[in-house]
Amino acid sequence: MMILGLVRWMQPVHGYDVRRELLSWSADKWANVQPGSIYHALRKLTEEGLLRAVATEQVGARPARTTYEVTPKGEDEFETLLRGLWWNFSEPVDPFAAAFSFLPAMPRPEAAAALRNRANLLRAGIESMRASLDSDWVRNTKPVHVGWMFELWAARAEAEMAWCERIAEKIDSGVSYLPAELENAEGWPQWTDGAEPSAPNAE
Repeated sequence: MMILGLVRWMQPVHGYDVRRELLSWSADKWANVQPGSIYHALRKLTEEGLLRAVATEQVGARPARTTYEVTPKGEDEFETLLRGLWWNFSEPVDPFAAAFSFLPAMPRPEAAAALRNRANLLRAGIESMRASLDSDWVRNTKPVHVGWMFELWAARAEAEMAWCERIAEKIDSGVSYLPAELENAEGWPQWTDGAEPSAPNAE
Protein backbone atom coordinates (compact mmCIF):
# COMPACT_ATOMS: atom_id res chain seq x y z
CA MET A 1 0.00 0.00 0.00
CA MET A 2 2.83 2.41 0.81
CA ILE A 3 4.36 2.25 -2.66
CA LEU A 4 1.01 2.41 -4.42
CA GLY A 5 -0.03 5.36 -2.28
CA LEU A 6 3.20 7.27 -2.87
CA VAL A 7 3.00 6.83 -6.65
CA ARG A 8 -0.61 8.05 -6.46
CA TRP A 9 0.48 11.08 -4.47
CA MET A 10 3.60 12.01 -6.47
CA GLN A 11 2.66 10.85 -9.99
CA PRO A 12 4.12 10.84 -12.51
CA VAL A 13 7.15 9.74 -10.54
CA HIS A 14 10.41 7.83 -10.96
CA GLY A 15 11.15 4.80 -8.81
CA TYR A 16 14.18 6.63 -7.45
CA ASP A 17 11.99 9.39 -6.06
CA VAL A 18 9.60 6.86 -4.51
CA ARG A 19 12.57 5.17 -2.82
CA ARG A 20 13.98 8.48 -1.58
CA GLU A 21 10.61 9.55 -0.17
CA LEU A 22 10.09 6.24 1.66
CA LEU A 23 13.57 6.45 3.18
CA SER A 24 12.89 10.03 4.31
CA TRP A 25 9.86 8.64 6.15
CA SER A 26 12.00 5.82 7.68
CA ALA A 27 9.33 3.47 6.34
CA ASP A 28 11.83 0.62 6.37
CA LYS A 29 11.63 0.71 10.19
CA TRP A 30 7.88 0.95 10.80
CA ALA A 31 6.18 -0.21 7.60
CA ASN A 32 8.52 -3.09 6.65
CA VAL A 33 9.20 -1.53 3.24
CA GLN A 34 12.77 -2.49 2.36
CA PRO A 35 14.64 -0.11 0.02
CA GLY A 36 15.97 -2.98 -2.09
CA SER A 37 12.47 -4.26 -2.83
CA ILE A 38 10.97 -1.01 -4.12
CA TYR A 39 11.92 -1.37 -7.79
CA HIS A 40 10.75 -4.99 -7.81
CA ALA A 41 7.46 -3.89 -6.24
CA LEU A 42 6.99 -1.20 -8.88
CA ARG A 43 7.50 -3.74 -11.65
CA LYS A 44 5.12 -6.21 -9.99
CA LEU A 45 2.43 -3.56 -9.51
CA THR A 46 2.84 -2.69 -13.17
CA GLU A 47 2.48 -6.34 -14.21
CA GLU A 48 -0.70 -6.54 -12.12
CA GLY A 49 -2.16 -3.51 -13.90
CA LEU A 50 -2.14 -1.29 -10.79
CA LEU A 51 0.53 1.02 -12.21
CA ARG A 52 1.50 1.98 -15.74
CA ALA A 53 4.95 2.95 -16.99
CA VAL A 54 4.46 6.22 -18.86
CA ALA A 55 8.06 6.94 -19.91
CA THR A 56 11.61 5.68 -19.68
CA GLU A 57 14.46 8.13 -20.01
CA GLN A 58 18.21 8.06 -19.62
CA VAL A 59 20.45 11.04 -18.90
CA GLY A 60 24.11 10.56 -19.76
CA ALA A 61 25.65 7.50 -18.16
CA ARG A 62 23.00 7.27 -15.46
CA PRO A 63 20.75 4.19 -15.34
CA ALA A 64 17.50 4.51 -17.26
CA ARG A 65 14.61 5.75 -15.12
CA THR A 66 11.00 4.73 -15.63
CA THR A 67 8.17 7.07 -14.72
CA TYR A 68 5.03 5.54 -13.20
CA GLU A 69 1.46 6.56 -12.57
CA VAL A 70 -1.55 4.82 -11.02
CA THR A 71 -4.15 3.16 -13.22
CA PRO A 72 -7.91 3.20 -12.43
CA LYS A 73 -7.50 -0.36 -11.15
CA GLY A 74 -4.66 0.86 -8.93
CA GLU A 75 -6.85 3.67 -7.59
CA ASP A 76 -9.50 1.12 -6.57
CA GLU A 77 -6.90 -1.16 -4.98
CA PHE A 78 -5.37 1.69 -2.98
CA GLU A 79 -8.78 2.77 -1.67
CA THR A 80 -9.58 -0.82 -0.68
CA LEU A 81 -6.26 -1.32 1.11
CA LEU A 82 -6.39 2.07 2.81
CA ARG A 83 -9.87 1.60 4.25
CA GLY A 84 -9.18 -2.00 5.17
CA LEU A 85 -6.29 -0.90 7.37
CA TRP A 86 -8.21 2.04 8.84
CA TRP A 87 -11.32 0.09 9.78
CA ASN A 88 -9.81 -3.23 10.87
CA PHE A 89 -7.38 -4.18 13.60
CA SER A 90 -4.55 -6.65 13.16
CA GLU A 91 -1.92 -7.56 15.72
CA PRO A 92 1.57 -6.49 14.64
CA VAL A 93 4.12 -9.29 14.30
CA ASP A 94 6.54 -9.05 17.22
CA PRO A 95 9.61 -11.36 17.25
CA PHE A 96 10.01 -10.68 20.97
CA ALA A 97 6.71 -12.48 21.64
CA ALA A 98 8.22 -15.65 20.14
CA ALA A 99 11.25 -15.34 22.41
CA PHE A 100 9.17 -14.55 25.49
CA SER A 101 7.10 -17.71 24.97
CA PHE A 102 10.27 -19.62 25.95
CA LEU A 103 10.82 -17.62 29.14
CA PRO A 104 11.54 -20.76 31.23
CA ALA A 105 14.54 -21.51 29.00
CA MET A 106 16.24 -18.34 30.31
CA PRO A 107 17.96 -18.18 33.70
CA ARG A 108 15.89 -15.90 35.93
CA PRO A 109 18.63 -13.28 36.49
CA GLU A 110 19.29 -13.02 32.75
CA ALA A 111 15.58 -12.81 31.88
CA ALA A 112 15.04 -10.01 34.38
CA ALA A 113 18.16 -8.18 33.20
CA ALA A 114 17.10 -8.51 29.55
CA LEU A 115 13.65 -7.08 30.33
CA ARG A 116 15.19 -4.12 32.14
CA ASN A 117 17.54 -3.59 29.22
CA ARG A 118 14.55 -3.65 26.87
CA ALA A 119 12.86 -1.07 29.10
CA ASN A 120 15.94 1.15 28.89
CA LEU A 121 16.01 0.88 25.10
CA LEU A 122 12.32 1.76 24.96
CA ARG A 123 12.92 4.70 27.30
CA ALA A 124 15.65 6.03 25.01
CA GLY A 125 13.33 5.69 22.03
CA ILE A 126 10.56 7.54 23.87
CA GLU A 127 12.92 10.37 24.78
CA SER A 128 13.98 10.61 21.13
CA MET A 129 10.37 10.73 19.95
CA ARG A 130 9.47 13.36 22.56
CA ALA A 131 12.44 15.46 21.45
CA SER A 132 11.30 15.14 17.83
CA LEU A 133 7.78 16.22 18.77
CA ASP A 134 9.17 19.35 20.42
CA SER A 135 11.52 20.15 17.54
CA ASP A 136 11.07 22.61 14.70
CA TRP A 137 11.67 19.65 12.36
CA VAL A 138 8.27 18.20 13.24
CA ARG A 139 6.42 21.40 14.15
CA ASN A 140 7.37 23.38 11.05
CA THR A 141 8.31 20.92 8.30
CA LYS A 142 5.94 17.95 8.76
CA PRO A 143 2.17 17.56 8.47
CA VAL A 144 0.36 17.61 11.83
CA HIS A 145 -0.57 13.92 11.60
CA VAL A 146 3.13 12.96 11.60
CA GLY A 147 3.33 14.30 15.15
CA TRP A 148 0.21 12.35 16.07
CA MET A 149 1.86 9.18 14.79
CA PHE A 150 4.91 9.88 16.98
CA GLU A 151 2.53 10.24 19.94
CA LEU A 152 1.04 6.81 19.16
CA TRP A 153 4.47 5.17 19.01
CA ALA A 154 5.51 6.85 22.26
CA ALA A 155 2.32 5.72 24.04
CA ARG A 156 2.85 2.11 22.93
CA ALA A 157 6.49 2.21 23.97
CA GLU A 158 5.60 3.65 27.39
CA ALA A 159 3.12 0.85 28.01
CA GLU A 160 5.66 -1.82 27.03
CA MET A 161 8.39 -0.18 29.09
CA ALA A 162 6.20 -0.30 32.21
CA TRP A 163 5.29 -3.93 31.45
CA CYS A 164 8.98 -4.93 31.10
CA GLU A 165 9.84 -3.40 34.45
CA ARG A 166 6.83 -5.00 36.17
CA ILE A 167 7.55 -8.49 34.80
CA ALA A 168 11.25 -8.20 35.66
CA GLU A 169 10.22 -7.58 39.29
CA LYS A 170 7.96 -10.65 39.24
CA ILE A 171 10.75 -12.83 37.82
CA ASP A 172 13.19 -11.56 40.46
CA SER A 173 10.64 -12.29 43.21
CA GLY A 174 10.57 -15.97 42.25
CA VAL A 175 6.97 -16.14 41.04
CA SER A 176 6.36 -19.62 39.63
CA TYR A 177 5.99 -19.82 35.87
CA LEU A 178 3.41 -22.61 36.17
CA PRO A 179 0.05 -22.78 37.92
CA ALA A 180 -0.01 -25.46 40.62
CA GLU A 181 -2.24 -27.70 38.48
CA LEU A 182 0.47 -28.03 35.82
CA GLU A 183 3.57 -28.44 37.97
CA ASN A 184 3.29 -32.25 38.01
CA ALA A 185 1.28 -32.70 34.81
CA GLU A 186 2.72 -34.76 32.00
CA GLY A 187 5.08 -32.78 29.77
CA TRP A 188 5.33 -29.73 32.03
CA PRO A 189 7.95 -30.61 34.68
CA GLN A 190 10.70 -29.86 32.11
CA TRP A 191 9.59 -26.22 32.07
CA THR A 192 11.36 -25.40 35.29
CA ASP A 193 12.05 -21.84 36.36
CA GLY A 194 15.14 -20.94 34.40
CA ALA A 195 16.82 -24.32 34.92
CA GLU A 196 18.02 -26.78 32.32
CA PRO A 197 15.39 -29.37 31.30
CA SER A 198 15.82 -32.63 33.17
CA ALA A 199 17.50 -35.45 31.29
CA PRO A 200 15.30 -38.34 30.17
CA ASN A 201 15.28 -41.30 32.50
CA ALA A 202 17.77 -43.83 31.18
CA GLU A 203 15.98 -46.79 32.74
